[in-house]
Amino acid sequence: MANLLLGSVSLTIAEIFSMNDNVIMKIRLEEALIAVAAGIALSIGGLFMQSLFRNPLAGPSVLGISSGASLGVAVAIMSVGSISSLMLPVYAIVGALIFLFVLLAISTKIRQNVTLLIIGLLLGYGISALISLLEYFSAAESLKRYVIWGMGSFFPNFEGMSAGIVLLSLPAIFFSFFMVKYLDAFLLGEEAAQSLGVNAKRMRTVIILITGWLTGVVTAYCGPIAFIGLMVPHLARFLFKTASHKQLIYGVTLIGAALALLANVIAKLPFMVERIPVNIITSVLGIPVIIWIILDQRKAHLAR
Repeated sequence: MANLLLGSVSLTIAEIFSMNDNVIMKIRLEEALIAVAAGIALSIGGLFMQSLFRNPLAGPSVLGISSGASLGVAVAIMSVGSISSLMLPVYAIVGALIFLFVLLAISTKIRQNVTLLIIGLLLGYGISALISLLEYFSAAESLKRYVIWGMGSFFPNFEGMSAGIVLLSLPAIFFSFFMVKYLDAFLLGEEAAQSLGVNAKRMRTVIILITGWLTGVVTAYCGPIAFIGLMVPHLARFLFKTASHKQLIYGVTLIGAALALLANVIAKLPFMVERIPVNIITSVLGIPVIIWIILDQRKAHLAR
C-alpha cells in the first residue's frame, strides 16, 4: 500500500480508490509488481546458490549471469547507439543466455562446485573488463545512460514492463518450489547427495539454469540489483528458525518481495528531491546484514 501512496505526488487511500484511469496509479501499481517479481526471483536465486555451493556469501550474481546481461545492455547502449528502453531487456536477456549456456557447457566438464564457482567469478571479471573497454570509448551521453541503468530501478520505463518481468520469471519461480526437496541433500555435500539417490550433476545443471534465468530476467528489466539475493536467505533462516528448504522457499518469497517493496518506497519518499537508485538503498540495508553474517560465521567457527 505504501508503494501506491508514496511518491513525488502523495495520495490518500480515498484518492486511490476514487481514481479512474489514473496514470500515476497505473505507474505505481506496475512499479510494485516489478519490485515483487524482482525481489522473489533474486531471493530464490540466492537461496539456490548458497545451498548448491554451501557458501553463505554466495548470491544469484555469483556465477556472473548478471555480468552477461550487463554486457548485452552495454553493447546496446554504447555500441549500437540510439536504442529504445523497450529493446534493452532483449539485449540483456540475450547476453545473459549466452553467458549461461557457456557456463552450462563448462559445468559438464567440472565435477567440483567450488571450481565452477571460481570459473564463474573469473568469467564475470572478464566481462567487466570488456564493459570497461566499451565505457572508455563510448560517448558521454551513452556512458551516462549505462551508469544510470546500472544503479538499478523498479520504475516501469515502458508500457507492459511489469507484465514482461512477471511472465518471464513466473514459470521459473513456480518450478523452483518443486526443486526444494533436493536442496536439503546438497547441504550435506555433492557426494552425500549422490549417495541419497540425487543425480547431483543433473540437479546442479537445473539449479544453475533456474538461477541464471531468474537473475538474467531481473537484470534485464531492473538493472543489476545488489544484496537482495544475498541477504534474504539469511533473514529467512533467522526468522523461520529452520534450515529446511521446504519452509525457506516460502520465507525467501515473502521476505524478498517485502524487502524489494521497502527499498522502492525509501527510494521515492516524498521529501526526496529526486528518486534514489534502488542499489543505493539495497546496499545500505544489505551491508549490515553481510557484516552480521561474517561475524556470525566467525563466532560459529570459534565455538567448534
